[in-house]
Amino acid sequence: MANKVFDNAAAALDGLLFDGMHIAAGGFGLCGIPELCIAAIRDAGTKDITVYSNNCGVDDFGLGILLQTRQIKKMVSSYVGENAEFERQYLAGELELEFAPQGTLAERMRAGGAGIPAFYTKTGYGTVVADGKETKEFDGQMYVMERGIRADLGIVKAWKGDAQGNLVFRKTARNFNPMAATCGKVTIAEVEEIVPVGSLDPDNIHTPGIFVQRIVQGEHEKRIERRTIREA
Repeated sequence: MANKVFDNAAAALDGLLFDGMHIAAGGFGLCGIPELCIAAIRDAGTKDITVYSNNCGVDDFGLGILLQTRQIKKMVSSYVGENAEFERQYLAGELELEFAPQGTLAERMRAGGAGIPAFYTKTGYGTVVADGKETKEFDGQMYVMERGIRADLGIVKAWKGDAQGNLVFRKTARNFNPMAATCGKVTIAEVEEIVPVGSLDPDNIHTPGIFVQRIVQGEHEKRIERRTIREA
């Protein structure tokens, strides 16, 4: 069996990065983001990247650091409201943006990973989301055709994984990660802990190792995106 375990994110990304590539990234806000891989991509200097992700982090963390270095050419996202640099680049015409409803984006990733090139959804019909896309009527209802996503690279963050790449995500940190893992031609998983093969309950594995080609263990900051407290 091929060795999937790498010492760090830079080593795991070695030989996979190229200018103009498409990357699917897991995470929602700053929850469950592959922060080690993102930092390593920044350090590698890869340019003109198209990123499929729910959002683009914040100005100084997550995918936002790739905006700071101008390495992202296009974002395909559902929400961009927490990143001032994103707003500035988009309004200045420096960044391409394709909005996708959250459920549609998740299904586009899942479909691409399942080998489904396109599907129809009611979401977005009659809005700008449907502009330029094929529409069709089924049973008296109008649907929009959406393309499945197949990225050059998938980067995800899990709680635990084994040397075969089987992954377990923790609570809401699962979010977009399982779909991003399946739609990458090559997928790297960063985990908090690599456990012995056979120690994970097969019924509790969220992403089977067949979808993961490389895995790395590391320390994660787990920054809170927006801290909210109640007055005493």
